[in-house]
Amino acid sequence: MSIKNLAPLLHPRSIAIIGASTRPDAIGSKILDNVLRGGFAGDIWPVNPKHARILEQSCYPSVSALPAAPDVAIVATPAPTIPSLLRELGEKGTKIAVLVTAGLSDKNGLRQAALEASKPYGLRLFGPNVVGLILPTANLNASFVLTGASRGNIGLLSQSGAIVSSLLDWAGDHDIGFSQVISLGDMIDVDIGDAIDLLATDHETSAIIIYLESIVNPRKFISAARAAGRLKPLIAIVPGRHKAAAAAAATHTGALASNNRILDAVLKRAGIIRVMTLSELFAAAEITARFPPLSPTRIAIVTNGGGAGVLAVDSLLDKGEVLASLTAETVADLDRLLPGGWSRNNPVDVAGDATPDRYAAAVRTIAADTGVDAVLALHCPVQAAPPAVTALAVAGIVQEGTVAGKPLLTCFLGGKAARDGRQILRGAGISDHEMPDDAIAALHILAQWGRRKEQLTHIAGSTTKESSFDRNAAFGIFEEAASEGRAMLTEIEAKGVLGAYGIPVPEYLVAGTIAAVDTLATRMLRHHPAIVLKILSRKITHKSDIGGVALNLTSTAEVRRAARKMKAAATTAGFADQIDGYVLQPMVKVDNGFELLAGLSADAVFGPAIVFGAGGIAVEQTDDVAMGLPPLDDGLADDLIKATRIDRLLQGFRHIPAADRDAIKKVLLALSQMAVDFPFVRAVDINPLVAGSRTIIALDARIEIDPSRLREPAPNRNLVIRPYPAGWSSDVTLRGQCFSLRPILPLDAELYAGLLEQTTADDLRMRFFGQTRLSEAAIVRMTHIDYEREMAFVAINPVGQLVGVSRLVIDAGREWGEYGVLVRSDQQRIGLGTALLQQLLTFARAEGLAEVRGAVLRSNEKMLGLCRKLGFEVVTSSGDASLKQVRIRLSDPNAAGGRNKRDANTGGHKLRRSFPNPP
Repeated sequence: MSIKNLAPLLHPRSIAIIGASTRPDAIGSKILDNVLRGGFAGDIWPVNPKHARILEQSCYPSVSALPAAPDVAIVATPAPTIPSLLRELGEKGTKIAVLVTAGLSDKNGLRQAALEASKPYGLRLFGPNVVGLILPTANLNASFVLTGASRGNIGLLSQSGAIVSSLLDWAGDHDIGFSQVISLGDMIDVDIGDAIDLLATDHETSAIIIYLESIVNPRKFISAARAAGRLKPLIAIVPGRHKAAAAAAATHTGALASNNRILDAVLKRAGIIRVMTLSELFAAAEITARFPPLSPTRIAIVTNGGGAGVLAVDSLLDKGEVLASLTAETVADLDRLLPGGWSRNNPVDVAGDATPDRYAAAVRTIAADTGVDAVLALHCPVQAAPPAVTALAVAGIVQEGTVAGKPLLTCFLGGKAARDGRQILRGAGISDHEMPDDAIAALHILAQWGRRKEQLTHIAGSTTKESSFDRNAAFGIFEEAASEGRAMLTEIEAKGVLGAYGIPVPEYLVAGTIAAVDTLATRMLRHHPAIVLKILSRKITHKSDIGGVALNLTSTAEVRRAARKMKAAATTAGFADQIDGYVLQPMVKVDNGFELLAGLSADAVFGPAIVFGAGGIAVEQTDDVAMGLPPLDDGLADDLIKATRIDRLLQGFRHIPAADRDAIKKVLLALSQMAVDFPFVRAVDINPLVAGSRTIIALDARIEIDPSRLREPAPNRNLVIRPYPAGWSSDVTLRGQCFSLRPILPLDAELYAGLLEQTTADDLRMRFFGQTRLSEAAIVRMTHIDYEREMAFVAINPVGQLVGVSRLVIDAGREWGEYGVLVRSDQQRIGLGTALLQQLLTFARAEGLAEVRGAVLRSNEKMLGLCRKLGFEVVTSSGDASLKQVRIRLSDPNAAGGRNKRDANTGGHKLRRSFPNPP
């Protein structure tokens, strides 16, 4: 459902408290008392049929008796009364109800009854089982918490009412204020994704902090977070883990796909910074409110005590951040400033006898270094530099918390002696921290924020070279296994699928009997010094567990003995009838090769995830794996590799050369594409994947499928991040010119300048409502989009120039979309605008939208004419006489785009949809 009905929540003009009471211990009484004490300036309407007045307020006997529809209704009555009250509120015209009441469950039927009562009226429900609603910007505390919230710029979302109450009490003691505090409770309607969407649009909220216990709709959650993350930081604390959907998994990959790992992957791709403690939660909100994200993050440390500097470096490196390298110029400047015994390195130890002026000068010198992105200044209380005097010297070189435009964080160590200095620093707007670890944690938050924002620009799936994948060949293998009712592919089938997706596998021969093993072994040993023998089975998952793998066999006799031994072991284990044959392959030896694990695991909540890490038979014991959400691109694949400990080895060490990183990334991208193409794949396990400096090869592989889902179409709807919709590309010929129409890509930002330069100022004013210039940041935002929430089609002419763009921004409830079109001035009146808008309408219909609408300047006759031609309704805006509102109902079969109609000016074109159904 759309969040449009939630808009009054941010600035309510009236509130009803249903269940208000004269009993001091009643929840309704406490809520009303807090509302009155908070100073809410709007209308306050208690509702209770037993009283005419409560707390000197007129009390109404029923919802229908209220003088008007309240913007917000707080409901604190017994659970059985809720459905009928919601129906009354809906009939009255109320759009938001906050259900403090608990006890609405599926078991007693009240949950569904509440939803059925509210939905016909567009009445949105918070809760049930919440502490109420706290809006400091509106002076509204409609809750029963003990400590209210002071006004600030932090938005708090919490699924736990107890945590809301505790956090507010803690925040009050630390002078931390809030813009909005939203308790979500059981989330039968409004969920965490809706709440993020709401706060993303709130100009009073500069940062969003989240206490997250569960994610009801992962795709909606990630889409909302990614959209908000482009505007402001999101910081979350997640207590505990999601319950596993199954007790055990059949592959190594499944066994390692812990919920905490995949939750980390989800939060990263959503652009959310994860913290582990409540104090870190607020510290993160505070530091992101002070400074922009850091990227890159090269930290310089100044200290007057060597030990403090060493501790800070340890903490910095523990968090994976980078210690800046000082330039020769900076070292030379410091040589002139500091005594001869200074460290001549980072951290810069100015020595214990440094005066306040020398200390401040060193901070300023280091901040000027082009290789430094942020500075941490550590100070130990000494006679030569008293904390208060040193703090004044530092404050004198700072402007708005920065030195030379770079963030300055300070840590004045100590207690009583340092207290005055810390107060001076904070009074000067400097980010001061009591301990080095706290300061490093704050810098780590800024670094994570920078990385999260950068990751949000990745358009996953847009860089994969599709020509390297043979989907039909892979699907044929899956189809054969499914026809036999098998969920697990044999090793040979699994390697066939990998080969179809460009992942190198060794050559192999298959023997049906031990006698055939002799013949094939003799043949293979003529070309290879040693071979590997494995059991071939459609049912035995881990062959090595029953002795089903023999390595480094150098003679036919050894191979024969190994086959007999395997058969005997299988018989003893009760698997004699499950041996389908034997696989022979060369003993592959990769010089200085690393055994890796790469795979795909399907999570019951978040869908497919890519797994990468250290491989081998001890993979669970090593436990060095990282997870990422598909679809991946080259940068995301690289990030996945970096998230493992084995990455340090893969970069090369001593005499061992670095592994072929590009080859590893290609394997991860291939697995990512499998996740997109085949919704029925439950797990892929490549172990070991051996990577050397010039070679990569999958020595063993297992693939598990769900045969019942074989015919589900691609792209995989279980993906929580929508891939690049390549299938929506098409060609159109207009007056002899061929134009390519395709979904927008980040690289199109480079083409925007040409489009804007050759579009007249008047045309730009018409499109952007008075603006004639677009900032670089605006262009980046317009070309880095989330295809779940937005679509933009670009028109590229034969010489590769961007000549037109149509854009659709989809309502969060996915009910309607708002469009815009821009065509280069010299390419107008040839039907290009028509083609772009028709493409957009066809896409909107395919997405299930009911309506496309837009606002057009009444002087923009060209666009108004196009809208009328395509069947839009055109009316004068009720709020602005200079605007026309246009809309088209897509349920109308005659609407443009409804039947893929060909416009006379477009020359006609056929869309290539997202990946077709499997053959």
